[in-house]
Amino acid sequence: MDVIPAIDLLDGQCVRLYQGDYAQSQVYDADPVAVAQQWVEQGARRLHLVDLDGAKAGHPVNLKTIEAIANTVNTSSSEPVAIEVGGGLRDYASVANLLSTGIQYAILGTVAVENPKIVQELAQEFPGQIIVGIDARKGKVATRGWLETSEVLATTLAQQMAQMGAAEIIYTDIQRDGTLSGPNLDALRELAEAISIPVIASGGVSSVTDLLSLLALESVGVTGAIVGKALYTGDVDLKEALRAIGPGRWQDIPPDFGASNFA
Repeated sequence: MDVIPAIDLLDGQCVRLYQGDYAQSQVYDADPVAVAQQWVEQGARRLHLVDLDGAKAGHPVNLKTIEAIANTVNTSSSEPVAIEVGGGLRDYASVANLLSTGIQYAILGTVAVENPKIVQELAQEFPGQIIVGIDARKGKVATRGWLETSEVLATTLAQQMAQMGAAEIIYTDIQRDGTLSGPNLDALRELAEAISIPVIASGGVSSVTDLLSLLALESVGVTGAIVGKALYTGDVDLKEALRAIGPGRWQDIPPDFGASNFA
């Protein structure tokens, strides 16, 4: 399972929101490029970038910063670093432009609800590179930078997007995001069991123990975990997390980590 550091961009800075609320943002670093380099130096092989300004505006805003991150980490790293980007990608041209810069994955959110046909077209044009981000409140999909909540069920949208060729689903439980309250394991299991493509968990991870709980869902299709606030607060040490779920990970599970976590 991948551990994927999150870098959320707002006003050119690296921030974290609380439950998706732009009014409750905390700046963690004024230099997102340096932050990305830090996670790669600690072993990250994939980064999750969110253009929060773009999500709010409806079109990409932080492309220069995103390109700088991608160029820096792939120039300095001995191994390729995959970059996935979401936020404001709501038309064909924006996605095509992003992927033309060498970014590996484009994450579509709002447009998957409002104009799903574009997802199908892009998945055919860029096979394996289109990820659909499903952000949900109480099981219903939120759109437009989490500012609106639709009546579409997360599982229904995931099934539709899988049929249209999405490579992966990133599932974010908004009520857990930025709270360090633990991932919504039941919702993740339900979603992963409903589709045949991989699911990346996002929201609420607060410890390596949470990551081990997610690891137990790998058998049903949860193949990665995006970690944000917990990395910035120090609640999760990236090197430790990568060791815990890397080769030999089952031997490294703490003896007091109850079997009920793997039910």
